[in-house]
Amino acid sequence: MKKLKKIWQWIDDRTGISEFVVPLAKHPVPPNAGWLYVFGSATLICFAIQVITGITLAFLYQPSTNNAYDSLQYITHQVPLGRILRGMHWFGASGMILFAGIHMVRVFLMGVFKYPREMSWLTGSFLLLFTVSMGFTGQVLRWDGYGVWSLVVGAEQAGRVPFIGKAIARMMLGGYTLGGETISHIFAFHVFWIPAILFLLIGVHLYMVIRNGISEPPVQGRIVNKKTYRQWYNNLLKEKGVPFWPNAAWHDMAFGIFVVLAIIAFAFIFGPKELAKPPSPVEIQTNPHPDWYLLWIYAMYALLPRNIESVIIWLFPLLIGVVLLLLPFVFNTGERHPVRRPLSIVVIIIIALSLGIFWHYAQVAPWSPRYYAKPLSASVIGDVSPSAKKGGDLFYTKRCIFCHTISGDGGIRGPDLTKVDNRLNHYQMTIRIVNGAENMPAFGPILTKQELNDLLSFLETRYVEAKSK
Repeated sequence: MKKLKKIWQWIDDRTGISEFVVPLAKHPVPPNAGWLYVFGSATLICFAIQVITGITLAFLYQPSTNNAYDSLQYITHQVPLGRILRGMHWFGASGMILFAGIHMVRVFLMGVFKYPREMSWLTGSFLLLFTVSMGFTGQVLRWDGYGVWSLVVGAEQAGRVPFIGKAIARMMLGGYTLGGETISHIFAFHVFWIPAILFLLIGVHLYMVIRNGISEPPVQGRIVNKKTYRQWYNNLLKEKGVPFWPNAAWHDMAFGIFVVLAIIAFAFIFGPKELAKPPSPVEIQTNPHPDWYLLWIYAMYALLPRNIESVIIWLFPLLIGVVLLLLPFVFNTGERHPVRRPLSIVVIIIIALSLGIFWHYAQVAPWSPRYYAKPLSASVIGDVSPSAKKGGDLFYTKRCIFCHTISGDGGIRGPDLTKVDNRLNHYQMTIRIVNGAENMPAFGPILTKQELNDLLSFLETRYVEAKSK
């Protein structure tokens, strides 16, 4: 211990670390800054995990179209502790986005964005944006069917932005189409550019926290006034302030240890997100979608009416950005307590409900065929004629089951056909199958007369007993 103490004294004498760290650790903070304040530090801890695991993964990951997918399979299944390493990177990314979102909600509800902490809100908003960008580029680097086609969808959406859309799309793809340069561009963004921006923003964000102090818990009736707030805050710290270390920091440490242990546990138990099939230009049976934190916007865009989707795709993010940037300047004084700002509570409730609803719809994805649907079981087909049994098999081989449900099996893009014979007669079903309908192709050209008759025989067994025959 004496040798270690001497080594530390030598390092401290040459570098002056303690002269920098001790004042930061001992700087006063408002009392009662409890557990609601831990989510910012939890986000930073998750970022540290991402940096450590990301650097380790970079030693083994091969950013090329031919090797990226196989290198991840090698890391996951053959490298010692590779599965846990990838799992920590995956759950660390999820935790970083989750805690950043919770932290932002807390800041909004408690009015922390008001004077003099406007810059903290602005840098935090950009941090959330680039954190999500890190998550998206990380999904692409998995280079499976979901990641690659999600990038194509994202580039196609970005291409609709007026004036600069095509340039953004080319930057995302590394050219006019997918190729070897695509993964190089995404790798550079994920490993170099975005982390560099995050480091810069985190530095500015932390400096703003130290510069303007940690916000005090809001109290009803306590008004933020630009002329008096700084003096009032300084007096509060002099009279009631407590040292950040250890009085306030122990909450951050305790929660941080919990976060690290939870990420390790999740990585050990569940492992990383499973890779989908490798990308293939001839694979049409795919339903690319982003990871969980972007599922809501995926659903929202999918449900947009076609006549307005091109505008909303770029206008919606723009409006969100404008609102976030203007908020601390338009509402930078007045009450901070959420009870005295009921509109803030309503806004968060509406946002939470909207995200939950869209997230649910994204999980169900009623607009997409279910390419993974299995053939109808013998119990569902039932004891029917040989022709109807063949029709039940055709219902799968001709891909009808991808969009239609029968007795709980199949897709939900089209109508449920469990009781179709109660709604449509033989002639109506024939016309619908042969000529198609909205969002349904015409099957007449790909069905023989016998196949059509077998399929109709099967569908005419789909009725409830109450129907008179």
